[in-house]
This record gives sequence, structure tokens and C-alpha cells, in this order.
Amino acid sequence: MDGLRAFGANYTEFTRRFATWLGLHSTDAAALVEILYAEDQGAPLSPARLSERVSLSSGATAILLKRPEQAGHIVRTRESTDRRVVTLRSSPDIRPRAMAFFGPYSERMSEAMAAYPAQEIQRFEQFLGTLRSTMDALLANEYENGGPTPPAP
Repeated sequence: MDGLRAFGANYTEFTRRFATWLGLHSTDAAALVEILYAEDQGAPLSPARLSERVSLSSGATAILLKRPEQAGHIVRTRESTDRRVVTLRSSPDIRPRAMAFFGPYSERMSEAMAAYPAQEIQRFEQFLGTLRSTMDALLANEYENGGPTPPAP
């Protein structure tokens, strides 16, 4: 668990440095990274889904989205047949900049993973999937209202 925690902290630090590199607030960069990642996965985000991903209220997310949109980093589109649904997309200008920043990271991670057999990577992915579903269940149940009941004094 210490290794996973340290890896998560390092990933957060990469996002913070990406923010500094772009001249953005760290929360704005975290949102931008989520938007880019969702696009890469073929599942672009709505503002509501983004607010879940960055742990902000819908109002705070609306305020946050104005900054990267005004900076030309993201665009809002209406791609659904339901014209009320807004989809968040990265702008054509930001993707090359993100690739320039995260390129060395991606290359080094690929090199590190190449040292392991595909079967071992698959088993590790299953392990991470189990950890994630366990955490999702805890957050949806025992931690739904902020956490377990504190012990009596």
C-alpha cells in the first residue's frame, strides 16, 4: 500500500507541475488532465461527471471550467441528440502541449512496464481493479456521508 500511495503522490506532483508549466491553478490542470484522459479512453466527460472526478460541487465546477475555456484549453460541445447534454473536449492547441509535457512520463512508464511479462501486468491490473472496486464500494456505502461514525469519547 505504501508503494501505491507514493505512486499516487508522484502522479499528483506531475499534475501540479503540469499546472505550473501551463500557468494554471492546480485544480484547473487536474480538470484538464481528466478531460484529456477521458477523451483518450473514448468516453468524454460532461461537466457533472468532471465534478465527480475532481471532487467539486457542480457550481464550483462551472466556475472552474470558465478559466481553462477562456484560456483556450477546453471547449464545450453539444454532441448528444439531447441538446441539453454538454460534452467537454480539449482544444486542438492543448493536446500537443500536454503530449510534450507528459511524453517523457509515458515513455518511461512504458519502458518500466516492458520489463514485465504481459501476464504479470494483466494480473497486476486485476489486483488494481479489485482495490478500486473495494474503495468504490467503501465510498458508496460506509463513507457516503463523510466517513464512519466516530467512536464515543
